[in-house]
Amino acid sequence: MSMLRSSVTLLNLSRALTLTPVIVSSRSVKRWVAPTLRELNRRSKKLGPQQPQPRSGFVEWNYRAELFAFGKRLQEEFQIPLLQTAFTQQSYIAQEELKQRDLGIENVDIQLSHNHELSERGEHIIKEYVDAFIGYSLPKVPAEGRKAIASYLLSTEILSNVALNLGMKELLLDAEYPPSTNSMSKSLKAVVGALEQSSGMERAFLFVRDFVCTQLNQKDILELWNIENPEDMLKQQCQQKKLPAPEPRLLGDCGKNTVLSAYHVGLYCNKTLIGKGFGEDIPTAVKTASLDALQTMFDIHDNMKPFDFKIQVQNKTAKINQ
Repeated sequence: MSMLRSSVTLLNLSRALTLTPVIVSSRSVKRWVAPTLRELNRRSKKLGPQQPQPRSGFVEWNYRAELFAFGKRLQEEFQIPLLQTAFTQQSYIAQEELKQRDLGIENVDIQLSHNHELSERGEHIIKEYVDAFIGYSLPKVPAEGRKAIASYLLSTEILSNVALNLGMKELLLDAEYPPSTNSMSKSLKAVVGALEQSSGMERAFLFVRDFVCTQLNQKDILELWNIENPEDMLKQQCQQKKLPAPEPRLLGDCGKNTVLSAYHVGLYCNKTLIGKGFGEDIPTAVKTASLDALQTMFDIHDNMKPFDFKIQVQNKTAKINQ
């Protein structure tokens, strides 16, 4: 009987051992990582601050091949000399001339052209197409709003950001590195001008559509166009449409005389609700309601129809085929 009990105990013990999870500890970071990082940090501090070096300083850099690859990446046909001119800043030519004079060369002859003329041409093309695109996509927005949206797209920050994401930073020949936002913006305009001379106006317009106008994607129009006095603008719009002046009505309120007060105001025109808004006081709620009514009139609500970035353009003009 005792032997049977001992065998049962051993059987239960073996089952418990087989079911018990075994935890194996392992280091996620090797022992050599921390000393290596400390040594690299020590060497970095010893070298001091380092100036960023352009990619063109590497031995295997082939500038002509990079220009050719740039056009192929964008699926555009560029004339290589024109594209090189588009990436050459006037400051770079002046710097190269100064270097040759320092070396004792008397007759300095730099076989390069700067991108000033191409940049002016490209700026005109970009502005022409952007105005046409905004007018087609937002027909109900007044001229003031279209101008504000166009100014956003034509700003130096937006154009330089587009140029940076297209890989123009390393291709740009400038006296300073990294190049400034003005240089990047000017270079993008010059590339548009070079594309127009290489492949025609239609390809230049499509380039602007694909890389500049797409910066409006998922943007709140009222963030780009600041309406300072929406009440007055709403009254003007009602007068133009030969409608009576909008009348505010209090739809609801809560938390009066507290720091959490809220008012719900609606604007009525011909007994029709045209806008509503909330605010911590009645004037703020009326302003919000006026903005809501203007968004409805101009068709620029957050749930507006997305911009069509596949529309075609007519050759030699900035008119868009509807």
